[in-house]
Amino acid sequence: MPRPTAITLDRTRKLLIISWDEGHQSEYPLAGLREACPCVECRGGHENMGAPPDPDVFNLIPLAPTKSYAVTKIIPVGNYALQPEWSDGHHTGIYTWAYLRGLCPCAECRKRR
Repeated sequence: MPRPTAITLDRTRKLLIISWDEGHQSEYPLAGLREACPCVECRGGHENMGAPPDPDVFNLIPLAPTKSYAVTKIIPVGNYALQPEWSDGHHTGIYTWAYLRGLCPCAECRKRR
């Protein structure tokens, strides 16, 4: 499983940028990450947990968002994940490295899916 070597929150460009140990760099628009939140509340119940990430979430951002897309801080979770805290207080989503790597929105990764 790829692991990050660097994680940058670019608030100006509204991106989370992750450099992976395999040499790849992923740039995640914050709006897409929020829409892809893996927590039980955002997934709509326990029966929907464990589903693979939907990379198309980066193409489906609503015109009138009801969620906050600003990150106030990012908390590391062990050696396997990160947990963003959004400006509206939502903070229960734990994004594992595998989940984030599978969600990469770049053209190269989209071709492989």
